[in-house]
Amino acid sequence: MPDALDELRDHLAPINDLESAAAVLAWDQETFMPDGGAEARAHQLSTLQSMAHERFVADETGELLDRADEATADDDPLDDGASLVRVTRRDYERARRVPSALVAELSKATSQAKQAWKKGREEDDFSTFAPHLERLVELSVEKAEAIGYDDEPYDALLEEFEPGLSTAEVADTFETLREDLVPLVDAIADSPQLDNDVLHRSYPQPKQKAFGEQVLDDIGYDFDRGRQDVSAHPFTTSFSPDDVRITTRYDEDFFPSAFFSMIHEGGHALYEQGIDPALARTPLADGASLGVHESQSRLWENHVGRSRPFWQHYFPQLKETFPEALGDADLDTFYRAINRVEPSLIRVEADEVTYNLHVMLRFELERGLISGTVDVNDLPDRWNAAMDDYLGITPDTDANGVLQDVHWSMASFGYFPTYTLGTLMAAQLMEAVERDLTHLQQRLADGEMGPLLDWLRTHVHQHGRKVTAPELLDRMTGDELSAEAWLRYAREKFGALYDL
Repeated sequence: MPDALDELRDHLAPINDLESAAAVLAWDQETFMPDGGAEARAHQLSTLQSMAHERFVADETGELLDRADEATADDDPLDDGASLVRVTRRDYERARRVPSALVAELSKATSQAKQAWKKGREEDDFSTFAPHLERLVELSVEKAEAIGYDDEPYDALLEEFEPGLSTAEVADTFETLREDLVPLVDAIADSPQLDNDVLHRSYPQPKQKAFGEQVLDDIGYDFDRGRQDVSAHPFTTSFSPDDVRITTRYDEDFFPSAFFSMIHEGGHALYEQGIDPALARTPLADGASLGVHESQSRLWENHVGRSRPFWQHYFPQLKETFPEALGDADLDTFYRAINRVEPSLIRVEADEVTYNLHVMLRFELERGLISGTVDVNDLPDRWNAAMDDYLGITPDTDANGVLQDVHWSMASFGYFPTYTLGTLMAAQLMEAVERDLTHLQQRLADGEMGPLLDWLRTHVHQHGRKVTAPELLDRMTGDELSAEAWLRYAREKFGALYDL
């Protein structure tokens, strides 16, 4: 006779399968689906996601949780069973507050909005997307009201991505960061600029793809359990630890665009592929939070991918791949070029220093959308004004401005702050890595990526959602979320590059 935990797992597994099937359809929608399939796909996704929601919020789930709770009452909180009960209970109580009809409507509206966003971005026409965004904001506020919150509706949406963190705490963290970040940006602006002309030469797409995928393989991304494709906006999706897919987009006249998005998404994918297989088909088979997930992508993209030791190993190979573009370039020229700090329009191509200003801008605007203080139709003007305020530049088109990110078309309100939260966590984790792994920088220069991946697998990846972000930071760093580690890293790295 199955025990209580086995019954709970058996109940949750097909729900996870439904969610994974929906994720496959969503991945196809962004990669290979013909435009004509949009309406049918919206209905398909709505059906699958509402079915998964209805099965999850059923009374049976609560009854099985109660039985499993009793069975694991004396277990270590980090045991698989106790963790499964604790995390599933948290998800269940949240999900029960959201009507299935609202889940279905949000899914359908999101699917339609994605296509409208793609069309609006291609045609530089915000009016194509605006009515869809208005509907998503309306539905998201309805969702927040159903879930409940302490201070403002954005709290309920943020909780989905960063459990236990409030909007006010994010705002305080961002303000603390901004106090030191703005003077650093100003000091760099007053220094002689680094030359990045070498990055704006001809880099044919097939060679970019081959080089990037070789690096992904080297850092540990398993192509037998994943693949890379092209999409309008780079992303990672996981159907199980054994099927984790990434996408990128190419610019043949600017090398960093595709390469660093590959490494960024590869960091996400390494996390998903590294989750303990025993957690598959359960709510535990995911990242501890979106911030922790972003810490993995930002760690690989920046602390590794934009470091001098990394390119000590890879630059000779890059020159062999692109002899016409890089024949007259040396390592120092290339390293300085990829770390040039300059306010720019596109977040995913922003340098490490100004990147966080992009995130703060989006956090401010979407918080206003949810609170009702920002109107959707005013977004292009509000966006451009905020870009001028934060970065001193104004977008020339809406495609390069308010329409550049896919997240609002996915109703992912509360997601954007995690990019900066993850950036801060990455620096904190990297300091812990360097305390534990001797000669790490020399190992990277020698092309040895395995020790770093092994450390992350042991301390972060394998645990999935068994630990929360604050618990993970405390265990690995002995500290809570803080901007100090990233500021130390930024001052040291960019101080040297710009002779500050």
